[in-house]
Amino acid sequence: MPVKPYKVARRDYEYKRCGTANVFCGIEPKAGVHFTKVTPTRSSPEFADFILEIAAHYSAADTIHLVVDNLSTHTRKALTHHFGEEIGGWLWNRFTVHYTPTHGSWLNQAEIEISLFGRQCLGRRRIGDIGQLRRQTKAWNRRTNRDRITIQWKFTRKQARRKLNYSITRS
Repeated sequence: MPVKPYKVARRDYEYKRCGTANVFCGIEPKAGVHFTKVTPTRSSPEFADFILEIAAHYSAADTIHLVVDNLSTHTRKALTHHFGEEIGGWLWNRFTVHYTPTHGSWLNQAEIEISLFGRQCLGRRRIGDIGQLRRQTKAWNRRTNRDRITIQWKFTRKQARRKLNYSITRS
């Protein structure tokens, strides 16, 4: 910006935005099993495919506990629209879904996983294309799963109930 009386010349910062991408992140925190999936957007069909990958990994499990935030795509409808009512419903029913409280993302260990991914895989650099992002993500995922990087969660159920002003009454 040009110099004006009593004003110093200034420069504005510009960058070229080459697009965005989404990375679904999941974790089995105590076992150190990490799931990542790079997608162009975070649409319902892409979420459904991510859920299918998790279910395939735990094919012998009767039920899989899934903690998700309240994003509009994190629903049964996402699976039934993508896979059809019968298969999508069956797949959704394999999960016991727990939604994090509104304004409670600090309870979500997936947020910790996203932070780990951001710091360890992406760092402060910009990745130029989705193919390169997929390669970097796959390498990070292999490394963290090989090393069984766990999350040491120290927040107890009792502390959560106290923090959320939630109590159980027994009759």
